[in-house]
Amino acid sequence: MSTQPSTPPLSLTERRKLATQLEIAHAAAELFTAHGPDGTTAEAIAGRAGVALRTFYRYFRNKQDAVGPLLAVGGERWRALLAASEPGADLPEALRGAISEALAAPDEAAADGLRQARGLLRAAVDDPALRAVWYRVNQESEEKLRPVVAELAGEGASPLEVRLAAAAATDAIRIALETWSETDADVTGPGSPADLAVRCLRELMGGMGLLTRPRG
Repeated sequence: MSTQPSTPPLSLTERRKLATQLEIAHAAAELFTAHGPDGTTAEAIAGRAGVALRTFYRYFRNKQDAVGPLLAVGGERWRALLAASEPGADLPEALRGAISEALAAPDEAAADGLRQARGLLRAAVDDPALRAVWYRVNQESEEKLRPVVAELAGEGASPLEVRLAAAAATDAIRIALETWSETDADVTGPGSPADLAVRCLRELMGGMGLLTRPRG
């Protein structure tokens, strides 16, 4: 396994806070998909999530901000998958494997999660505030990915190479999901998020030394 330092376990209070945020995020996503951001209010989101409006504003600045935790879940999962790669693993293969597994839809719950993301991305096309949340989540994901990439790349990788590799991997997923959301392709098979993301990564990493030169 990778030697990435382990994250201290969350306290009960922190776990409850995260659970509440995710419940609100799911409620916001359902309402945005059904009615669009313009047809959804913070009051409606709080009501769907079963929390008081003041609780909603304790965690989120506005209704679009509420979907942030839901959009970030996928990034957290795929970084964990990448960090679990064996020491000395080929970085491009590790990235492709983690992306493919993270975007796979092995069960209906995972498939529903991807479909929910599709609905949000479609809604974001006409909502600058929602689109800003999506870009912010991707930027934060890229920043969190850098130490994971650095660990796998080894001491010979420069900070610039690590940053480029993290950006390429993050953008591969972002572009794949955005492209998929514009189609009616299924959650698996040709044209699916996993298929598109691997294709995007292959194209983006073509000229990057860290992602093309052999280890050794």
